[in-house]
Amino acid sequence: METDAFFEFSTYHLTLAVAGCIVILARWFPRLVSSREPAAAPLMILLGAAAVLTVPGLPAPPDPRSAPLLWEVVAEITVIVALFAAGMRVDSLGPPRKWGPTLRLLVIGMPLTIPAVALLGVVLGGLTVGSALLLAAVLAPTDPVLAADVQIGPPQEGQEHPVRFALTTEAALNDGLAFPFVYLGLLVIAQGLAPGDWGLRWLLEDVIYRISIGAAMGWAGAWLLGQIPFNLPRETRLADTGSGVIAIAGVFLCYGSTELVEGYGFIAVAAMGLSLRRIESEHHYHRHLHDFSESIEDALTALLLIALGGLLPALAADLTWNHVAIAVLLIVVLRPLAGWVSLTARALARSDRAVVAVYGVRAIGSIYYLAYATSHADLPHISDLWIITALTIFLSTILPGFSVGWSMDRIGR
Repeated sequence: METDAFFEFSTYHLTLAVAGCIVILARWFPRLVSSREPAAAPLMILLGAAAVLTVPGLPAPPDPRSAPLLWEVVAEITVIVALFAAGMRVDSLGPPRKWGPTLRLLVIGMPLTIPAVALLGVVLGGLTVGSALLLAAVLAPTDPVLAADVQIGPPQEGQEHPVRFALTTEAALNDGLAFPFVYLGLLVIAQGLAPGDWGLRWLLEDVIYRISIGAAMGWAGAWLLGQIPFNLPRETRLADTGSGVIAIAGVFLCYGSTELVEGYGFIAVAAMGLSLRRIESEHHYHRHLHDFSESIEDALTALLLIALGGLLPALAADLTWNHVAIAVLLIVVLRPLAGWVSLTARALARSDRAVVAVYGVRAIGSIYYLAYATSHADLPHISDLWIITALTIFLSTILPGFSVGWSMDRIGR
């Protein structure tokens, strides 16, 4: 009778071992040269690329250009958990004037960035108008995951400096607000640049209805989730147990139900985090909910960054200087300029404006949006879109990773 070999080689187990090694190295190695928080994100991407190129038998991650579903699902779960956790970090919503920089970044900064990136896509990238709009929408939202070092600390920890507050709330809200522009890009790809045919419907459905329903469902979800652990039953409250798993259950319930009624789930879970934090705001249970969510967020983010690094060698085969120029201009010129213009001297001091304008990290949200678009449409220039997005994410993680400590010391002074 034949038996399996004792030392049977398994690419699955090899992948797990390599992934674990990469996360440990990315978190530990920077500590050898600096006492600050490690620049783990770009290292995970680089080590993921190096592993695919050097480790014999290690399979490359699925190519999102032909198999986007896994990327879409994992990125979607990561983003919704991160958005909820970002909302939970905000200890105080008042006074109203503290929201001024956030609103300016959302209603001035992001709308300025989108047409500028679209123009670069057409002029430098040779993209069609629809693909350029889609690229601009994909790269519009800043990331609530990788920009954590410049954001507000966990619940009840304070550190709500205006810079941290602006970056946290911007990242929490602009993921959902970028979705109408993703739909706009898909509409132009499918039906052409003819707003008379689809413009009104896009405005009413994809902008007004979906945003409004998302915000309403987030508030309702927060009220419901607040009643269960804090009030029902009052004598044996779930909040007193310290279990954090209900955070994920509530996020999934809120997100799924919002999407079922055609609202923006990203807006809903961010609004739920912001609203839930107001219910018995001093209770220690808020910290449990946040920390549990953040742990899941960190684990999923690490896997996505390693996979993105493993994808880079395949994408690099078609890399051109046009792709590099678009990514660099977005990070170094367009985002800082749009952020600076949108913030007035009355909103933030000069040095604070500079920090907010520069730290617009692009990452997991961009992966989700492009994977979603790839799954739902036959995209022209699909390789160009993935190359530019992956390169932008990588370059975007480098800047905060290696300068965040200095910047935070500066605003602290």
